[in-house]
Amino acid sequence: MSRLAAPGVGLGVLAVGAAAGWLGERAIVRRPLGRDEPAAAYGSLRSTPRSLEMDDGVELYLEIDEARAASAYPGLTVIFMHGYALNLDCWHFQRQAFAGAVRCVWVDQRGHGRSGRGSEGSHDIDRLGADLEQVIAAAAPEGPVVVVGHSMGGMTVLALADQAPHLFDERVVGAGLICTSSGGLADVPLGLPRQVGALVHRAAPTLVSALARRPELVERGRRSGSDLGALLTRYYSFATPVPAGIVDFAAEMLAGTPLGVVSDFLPTLEAHDKADAVEELQRCETLLLGAQQDLMTPVEHTRAMARLLPGARVRVLDPGGHLSILEHPEAVNEELRDLVDAAWVLAGARGLR
Repeated sequence: MSRLAAPGVGLGVLAVGAAAGWLGERAIVRRPLGRDEPAAAYGSLRSTPRSLEMDDGVELYLEIDEARAASAYPGLTVIFMHGYALNLDCWHFQRQAFAGAVRCVWVDQRGHGRSGRGSEGSHDIDRLGADLEQVIAAAAPEGPVVVVGHSMGGMTVLALADQAPHLFDERVVGAGLICTSSGGLADVPLGLPRQVGALVHRAAPTLVSALARRPELVERGRRSGSDLGALLTRYYSFATPVPAGIVDFAAEMLAGTPLGVVSDFLPTLEAHDKADAVEELQRCETLLLGAQQDLMTPVEHTRAMARLLPGARVRVLDPGGHLSILEHPEAVNEELRDLVDAAWVLAGARGLR
């Protein structure tokens, strides 16, 4: 099946990738201009795979990294949910940082990575929230839990809070929302003049749907090759210089998502509205991490959630782009360690350890 390496769509939200998707497909066809270092083995970290069947029959792929016997957080599980058109490999640097320190569960969202595709109508954020609840029940059946999500993964956490607020009293002691939004994505200009951005939003679903029905068009673009795709990937992913290998890594993940899945998820991202669920996170330790130059989920969306969560820890990376987990892994990992520490204290106060 044809794949999309759409810089905008694949990096978190919506329509700019639909407009740039055909060009973005080319990012992995040729080596980008100026590439002068070997590609690192990003996304190469693996553990024993596990398949988990959801209640609608979809098989989710996940990997679990167990904690060392001497872990400072015995019994705690941290679950990581990736963003739109990415896969669990996007957490490469976080996986390095937390290896052995705490039990971690890495999930491919439905339709992404190695997970199965759902039936028509099942690729939406509410369904992702239900999936996360089932992942907690099956992969972390006891003990305290921290849930971390980037972009659409953060929206997944909010959907869980909306559908199962009791979990944030009973099991979930920490939530990390990275470069995400509680709603209003249809109004994001995507780094374009506002009127142009609005036009792209309107055109995106039709364009991606059409490309999904005509994979030969994407293949024709792939064969033609262009460095423009790499430039677009950089523009919509990062606000600072990063190695070309990181750009390639991002493009390859985007290319792994079927056009049909990209098309299916566009409407739910446009309609996403979980502002009411944000306050449910008052029940646990919460990190809100945004990036000043994020074009997909602008930093204003992080600040809007912060106004609803006065007790949350808020950090804005400046400069920083949407793929902050790859662009500024040290800063992200520092914040996540602080979140896990605070959540562990709360778990003790609740008698969960």
